[in-house]
Amino acid sequence: MIITGDDSEYTAFVKARLRDQFLMTDLGPLRYFLGIEVSSTSAGFYISLEKYIQDLLARAALGDERTVETLMELNVKLQPTDGDPLPDPTCYRHLVGSLVYLVVTRPDISYHVHILSQFVSAPTTVHYSHLLRVLRYLRGTITHRLFFPRSSSLQLQCYSDATWASDPSDRRSLSAYCVFLGGSIIAWKKKKQTAVSRSSVEAELRAMALLTAEVTWLRWLLADFGVSITTPTLILSDGTGAITVARDPIKHELTKHIGADAFYTRA
Repeated sequence: MIITGDDSEYTAFVKARLRDQFLMTDLGPLRYFLGIEVSSTSAGFYISLEKYIQDLLARAALGDERTVETLMELNVKLQPTDGDPLPDPTCYRHLVGSLVYLVVTRPDISYHVHILSQFVSAPTTVHYSHLLRVLRYLRGTITHRLFFPRSSSLQLQCYSDATWASDPSDRRSLSAYCVFLGGSIIAWKKKKQTAVSRSSVEAELRAMALLTAEVTWLRWLLADFGVSITTPTLILSDGTGAITVARDPIKHELTKHIGADAFYTRA
């Protein structure tokens, strides 16, 4: 259990009441929780999963000390039929499952983990080689951490993007977003869209609608914490067509099938 707050006296009171009701030990300032390492400095807080990565590399037993600078080669499109089926997919599934948890502190690998996780039911030798590349990248960047400064703006900054028809197997698009609180990233996600988009505008707009739902929840959460946000939260996207439709849903008759997402994003 993590207990936090800006009132040290009330925090001590809560701990005392909990000790009266339950058998518990106060472990002091937060340093380690569910594999996540937390370090505090005068400038702010760092969180990482460095030990978790070390254990993951040990379980993978790569057999060499090589590292790579990038997670995947440019323009690679993995498909279910690439390569030969693995005789035993158990190792692949365990490693990918571990990477899914690692995304909690490593947003830089989220896209590639998303791709690799699509093949856990029937992985092949090609999929496994790309998985090993991700592990070698992690070996070279094992000290990368997320930083949360003590003095930071409490305004949300949001970024949205989509890749149209990026999956070669079903031609569904990929939505992606990240949300910053001041200068600290607090939410990020990549998700395959549930339906095939008939244009890049439609794919971008669906991604913006997904982010809008996340921002709505985050604003409610911040309000519960006593952080008042009175100004609208801007969603930044590089899709000029989607931005135009979001501003004016009655833009063209061909956009009527995506009117719900357009109206939701605009609202």
